[in-house]
Amino acid sequence: MRLFGKQYTRSQLLELVGTVNQIGGARRCWLEDGRSTGVTAFEVDTGAGLRFTVLPDRGMDISRASFRGTNLTYLTASGEAHPAYFEPAGMGWLRTFFAGLLTTCGLTYMGNPGPDGDADLGLHGRANVTPARQVCDRSGWIGDEYRIELTGIVEESVLFGDKLRLTRTIATSLGAPSLTITDVVENFGYAPSPFVIMYHINPGFPLLDEGAEFLLTARETVPYDEYSADRLPTLPTYTAPVPGFREENFLHAVAPDAEGRAHAALVNRALDGGLGLYVSFDARALPWLTQWKMFGQGDYVLGMEPANAPCENRAVLREQGRLPMLQPGESRTMRVEIGVLAGEEEIDAFARRIST
Repeated sequence: MRLFGKQYTRSQLLELVGTVNQIGGARRCWLEDGRSTGVTAFEVDTGAGLRFTVLPDRGMDISRASFRGTNLTYLTASGEAHPAYFEPAGMGWLRTFFAGLLTTCGLTYMGNPGPDGDADLGLHGRANVTPARQVCDRSGWIGDEYRIELTGIVEESVLFGDKLRLTRTIATSLGAPSLTITDVVENFGYAPSPFVIMYHINPGFPLLDEGAEFLLTARETVPYDEYSADRLPTLPTYTAPVPGFREENFLHAVAPDAEGRAHAALVNRALDGGLGLYVSFDARALPWLTQWKMFGQGDYVLGMEPANAPCENRAVLREQGRLPMLQPGESRTMRVEIGVLAGEEEIDAFARRIST
């Protein structure tokens, strides 16, 4: 493994430390303040500057993230609230939305609130407010690599209805500036079930700032609404917070590279000698990316959101013939890599990869 500018074998590193935790790893803890009281957390440190917080009680999602002390994400005023505070109706989901590095939307519905047959659906589903079970820290040595690995199972099920099981693995290594999320979603029921998932990744200040750039592999871009359509020409523009800003939403049909992967990043060349946050993912499993621009005062965030369907109410997706389904016993696998681009050289290399 490479740490602190040098290459180390397992035996060489162990001679230098009393425990690997001296360098990095995962530490389990509990939050004890306000509405976050009782929330389980894992604080992860790769020893290479990347730190992030995994919340098993919030669907194994990731709230805080930083690189070499610089914050990467937007955090809402709602905080890392306990799932007991979840309000499923209408826009109530926003009252427990922490944003952060990753908020998972789904698993059987997402998008705007509204009816779907007899169901009155709220915003963005239940995955992010469902506590995981069988949570395990499986970190350990694999040859000369110290792998940090957290796993958990999130189930969305209802009597006489849909039954989906998400098994999530979040993995990184000592010395790594990135992490990988591997999700396997299975229909363990006996009837076909809708299955939608969106990885709501939320860069914030200081990475998001006036002059930042959004890089993306896309073959087509369409606005979600007329208001966003009028602002399509300003899509590449990133400003300071704007009083009274109204959110803009765009849907990108992603373009895969030769390996079948799509890529997106927010980069800020003026920050720390050049800093970026990227996401790479399997375009076959996640052929869409929603881009959410919200540049209001205090609500200053960019959403880059890979998904297996457009971010629409389930009834709309069904009517359009775009609603993904899982048959009984069927499963789907999604792999999403989130990482840091440090310096102009890495940003330029990523930009070239997108351009080709």
